[in-house]
Amino acid sequence: MDKLVLSVPEIAKLLDLSTATVYLMVRNNQIPYKKLRGKIVFHRETIEQWLAAPTA
Repeated sequence: MDKLVLSVPEIAKLLDLSTATVYLMVRNNQIPYKKLRGKIVFHRETIEQWLAAPTA
């Protein structure tokens, strides 16, 4: 079963990006994320929808 919530290293691997790039995207609000107990996490379904959305 796929995890519902992904960490920064997991999302970096999924998107084939460095963790530094993911943190930069978070800081610039370029990727949907949440903070859970002080940690940055990504909801898998939200990320899948974000990836499927057409770009402007």
